[in-house]
Amino acid sequence: MQIGIIGSNKSHCSKELYEFSYNLGLLLGKKGTTIINGGMQGTMEAVSKGVKDSNNNQSKVVGILPFDNKEKANKYIDIIIPTGIGFARNAVIVLSSDILIALGGGAGTLNEISYAWKFGKKVFCYTGTEGWSKKLANQNLDSRKKDLLIGFNTLEELSNLLFND
Repeated sequence: MQIGIIGSNKSHCSKELYEFSYNLGLLLGKKGTTIINGGMQGTMEAVSKGVKDSNNNQSKVVGILPFDNKEKANKYIDIIIPTGIGFARNAVIVLSSDILIALGGGAGTLNEISYAWKFGKKVFCYTGTEGWSKKLANQNLDSRKKDLLIGFNTLEELSNLLFND
C-alpha cells in the first residue's frame, strides 16, 4: 500500500504534532508500507524519521519535492524526486497514493485534500491538532462524492481504519 502523508510544514508543526507524526511513521513503517510525501520538514520529516526508525527494510519513503534540487529533501527520504514544478507536485503526491493521511495543515494541505476529493481518494484526517485536517474531518466538499474525509484522533483508531486491526 502506498500512503500519502500531507500536513503541516516546519513553520506550522508544533512539538506535539511532530511527535504524533513520528509515532505514525513508526506504526506505518512496522506495517511495511510505502510512504509518499512532499519530502520536506514538519510532519513530512517526522513521519519519514519514524518509518526509518521502525527498522523495517520493506518500508520506503518517497519524497516528491517542489524544487529541482535533491539536496532540499529531508534526510530520511529513500527516493527523492525533485520536480521543479512547485505546488503542482501536490497532484503527483495524491495520484501516487492509494490513500492519504492529513496531519494539521495550511493552504498546501487544503490543496492536496481538494485534489484527493477530485480524484476520489480517501483522506484520513487527524483531529487532534488545528488545521485543515481537523476542519474537514467527516465533511463532504460537495454533493458529487461523500465519505472520503474520515476523521481519527488516535493512532489506534487510525490503525483499525487502515489495517482492520
